[in-house]
Amino acid sequence: METLKYCPSTLAEGFDTYSPAARKVLFDGRKVSHILNFDSPNGDNSDNQEFVKHVGRISLSGVQPKAGLLLDDKNNLVKPSEGERSHYILKPAPLSYSMLEKRFCPANEHLTMQLATQVYGIETAANAICFFKNGEMAYITKRFDIASDGTKFLQEDFASLAGLSKANGGSDYKYSNLSYEECAEIIRDYVRASVIDILKFFRIIVFNYLTLNDDAHLKNFSLINRGEDEYRLAPAYDLINTDLHLREHRIFALDKGLFREGMSFSDIRGVERKDFEEFGRRIGLNSNLVVHEIDKFATPQTFAKTLINRSFLSDKLKKDYWNGFDYRRKTLE
Repeated sequence: METLKYCPSTLAEGFDTYSPAARKVLFDGRKVSHILNFDSPNGDNSDNQEFVKHVGRISLSGVQPKAGLLLDDKNNLVKPSEGERSHYILKPAPLSYSMLEKRFCPANEHLTMQLATQVYGIETAANAICFFKNGEMAYITKRFDIASDGTKFLQEDFASLAGLSKANGGSDYKYSNLSYEECAEIIRDYVRASVIDILKFFRIIVFNYLTLNDDAHLKNFSLINRGEDEYRLAPAYDLINTDLHLREHRIFALDKGLFREGMSFSDIRGVERKDFEEFGRRIGLNSNLVVHEIDKFATPQTFAKTLINRSFLSDKLKKDYWNGFDYRRKTLE
């Protein structure tokens, strides 16, 4: 495995493992290696079969498996024993033959999450890149629904809050029933400080557009109650530039797009700044605030390009990521 030049969490220069700042956020300051002490699940040995057994503990969303991990008393990330609650989610590269450049999915998600936090100030789940013993890359994120003492917080995704399931919403219920405008109404219905969280939601929607994430469906937004007797918008998670991996691209994950009545696009009609200005107005944000927020996303960000260049993507994907990102940014000017 090559010696690292950048922190595999923050992408800060001059680190060959997790930086102190990264360790503080991810591991409560503990010195944890970025190299896991077990193999990738992309094989058929007994260790891998044990890993696959744990995949179902978290979820199997689409084509990307997830498994739970926790820290042992020797600062190793290990698979939980039966009955133990994980504190981390590990996402190896997917196995799906239909995905392009699938081995770089972990690097893509990690970069996108870092851009959200470091460039645009969006609260995200703490995250990093790690490596299996054979050098394969994986994405790891700290669970924000678990307290340090193991308490599980109440968390509900937007599909559940809207009362949608396959039974009443169809096989594509996560995508086909609501618009992002209607998602904001969910926040308004359940969150007392709804104005604050609707603004956070607005930023995530614009960011997803900017980074070509067309998989921001209803289950990728949640409200969480951390024991304060109120629900708040959960930190952003599952942010990824899907354009790098999917053969067929969309602009928005939700079929209706931004507005409850839906949106129509053509070769001469794409998304424009005025669409997000209208979206912000409809979900109750002050027009001056909306202009200010969109201006931040429309402004060239040299640090964004720095993070892209420091990421664990291939050189080709770094170029593709930047080109798509910069093109979308210009549409917001």
